[in-house]
Amino acid sequence: MNTEYKYIHLLYVPTMACNMCCKYCYLEDNTKDEKTKYKPLETLEYAVNKFKESKVIPFNISLHGGEVTTLSKEDFRSVIKFISNYYKNNKDIITKAGFKIGTPHIKTNLYDLEKHIDTIKEFNVSISGSLDLPLSLHDEYRITKGNKKTLDTILKNIELLKDIPNKKKVSATIFKEHFNKLDEIVEDIKFLNKNTCLDMNDFNFMIGFDYNSCGILHHMTEEEQLKLYDRMHKEFDGTDLDYGVNGPWFDEFGPGYCTNCDNCGEKFFLLEKNGDIYSCVRGQKQKDYYYGNIYTDSVDKILETAKNKIFLNHNKEGFNEECSKCGYLYLCKTGCPFVKNTYKTNKSYTCLLQQKMYKDRNYNKDEYNEEFVYEYLSKMRTIDLEKYIPKTNNNINPTLEELINADSKLKYIYDQNSFIIKVDDKEYKLESQILKKTRDFIFLTKNSDVKLYMRKNLIGEECDYPENNALYIMLLSGDLVTYGDENRTKQRHIMTHQVYKGVLDNTKSDKKEFYCYNLTNQIKEYKDFLSKENPNNIFFTTTALRDYHYTKQKNNAYYHIEAINLPFQNIEFYYIDKELKNE
Repeated sequence: MNTEYKYIHLLYVPTMACNMCCKYCYLEDNTKDEKTKYKPLETLEYAVNKFKESKVIPFNISLHGGEVTTLSKEDFRSVIKFISNYYKNNKDIITKAGFKIGTPHIKTNLYDLEKHIDTIKEFNVSISGSLDLPLSLHDEYRITKGNKKTLDTILKNIELLKDIPNKKKVSATIFKEHFNKLDEIVEDIKFLNKNTCLDMNDFNFMIGFDYNSCGILHHMTEEEQLKLYDRMHKEFDGTDLDYGVNGPWFDEFGPGYCTNCDNCGEKFFLLEKNGDIYSCVRGQKQKDYYYGNIYTDSVDKILETAKNKIFLNHNKEGFNEECSKCGYLYLCKTGCPFVKNTYKTNKSYTCLLQQKMYKDRNYNKDEYNEEFVYEYLSKMRTIDLEKYIPKTNNNINPTLEELINADSKLKYIYDQNSFIIKVDDKEYKLESQILKKTRDFIFLTKNSDVKLYMRKNLIGEECDYPENNALYIMLLSGDLVTYGDENRTKQRHIMTHQVYKGVLDNTKSDKKEFYCYNLTNQIKEYKDFLSKENPNNIFFTTTALRDYHYTKQKNNAYYHIEAINLPFQNIEFYYIDKELKNE
């Protein structure tokens, strides 16, 4: 990742106006267009330029509301066009940082979709819509400001999306009142999957919290959340919606979402048309989550305020001792500070659901939980740390193995079960070159079929956004060159290549727990740069793990010394660029 820049996720609210009056709207009475001298495109353009001048790059710009489709056709198109061009013009800087380039994306209630369908088709806008499940409750809780029903119009508008190649998904917020109709929810999911163009494998459940529902709706207990989760698995495991129920449906409660950040104020920002910046949709219009105004405050001040406010909000409720012992703190980070403070609790409001998910999805409890708890608390809490100091040995100069054991985040950088390389019919399990006890060589020719297998869970390790993570391949020649001020003699780097999760997910593999990627063409493409006399080298990791390795090197002198050479799993090979003859 290019460390010259800071990368953020930017939600933009081009209008506060909304055409609906949902009973559980987090914005309550704020869903009206605010009078401001700034036009929707003007604020976004100004903010993006100001961020970039301060070396802050939005790697993702999504539109939120209010309701974005209440914009005029002209304003909607101008904002969408700007975002589309932004991705094209900044493709290199974003992708080199390990993020995937997308297309314009909107969060919408789908009610006014028809008005903008031409722009949506022109720019391949991806859609994330909102429905109430079961559908029988939709018109009770999601009505227009004129008290009209909305479901029929929304279902009709969904059909307008059938020819659009990009994502078209919906989410549903579940309160106790929805939960009480689980049978209907199951049948409606089947109906939407069968009778609409929606990708119901990419559906999302959201768990409602009733701080602003005026007593009309009530939150589920944690036990009810588990019943919802278990019922969905009972109904859909092994069906054509198996991928969804074991993935996106409950991903909001997994480690890939914003709550997995130590401090979300360092990554997520919501910008309104008037220039105000908040934490996110939950913190929107809340003074404790207000970071400043892009027109009146410097970017540095906004970033510092964001970091400090999230830190303070995490500390309004004390640290829960259960969180120090459960072993999953490294995934959950105690949950969203806004919801914790709303409920006056000190742990995630979906704690039991998250623990169940972690087990089902094979996330291990942190083997080095004591070290992580101390590290997390030292960064994010104001409590006395003395009783959380992990037990350590007295070795002044720890070995690499001891450093790995003390930091669970290093585990997969060195894991000897994560990568397998297959040359024709023979397989080789890969190890870190600086841990292995023997030096192995293989021989490749222009006729060799070379495949790499990477364990699937690796793409989510130490990564807030697995979709932006990638298999990271480094090819080095056996020929030596001298680098840098240190005048170190090392193998010549030939190529780095990244293969993103979306590609890996859609590439066939004959090993169930592994991704498979064919390296044959990469080897052939660079064969003229390989050494023909000395063994060449190829290394494998993920973009996120590579970034963590260099962060650890920067922050820990012992680790820097022990892992000064590339530590990733590797294999050395001789390349024979000629026909072998029997003599």
